[in-house]
Formats: sequence, structure tokens, C-alpha cells
Amino acid sequence: MKGASRMLEKVKTVLDKIRPSLQADGGDVQLVEVKEKEGIVKVKLTGACAGCPMSQMTLKNGIERILKREVPEVKEVVAA
Repeated sequence: MKGASRMLEKVKTVLDKIRPSLQADGGDVQLVEVKEKEGIVKVKLTGACAGCPMSQMTLKNGIERILKREVPEVKEVVAA
């Protein structure tokens, strides 16, 4: 379980770096779940991001791209 907690901490750290950009546009991101074995991170976009037509692009081209770069164990980021 140590691997999961280490990956979880890395994901939280990266999300904290991304968060100010989302908040600048009136949105935010919440971490819902990290499935370490599958490499899946589940997040929920909130605020202005929740109803934005560009939210899927933000999720895949922004959050997922950055998480994969910073945390190699991450294979995919999905919306909750």
C-alpha cells in the first residue's frame, strides 16, 4: 500500500500546481480517487469548470498531460 500512498501524494502535489490556473478562471479540481494498479486518476471539475464546454479538453489536454509528465505511473485521468 506504500506505493499507492506515494502515488497519491505525487498526484496531490501536481494538482496543487495546476489548481491556481483553474481557479483564475473560476473553476477548480477535486481529487476523487487514485487507482494505483490501473494508473487511473479520477477527478471532479468544479465551479466554472463543471459546466464549461471545454472541460473535457481541460481534463485531457491539461490535467492528464501534466499528471502523466510529472507522475509516470498515471496512465489516464477520468472525470468523476
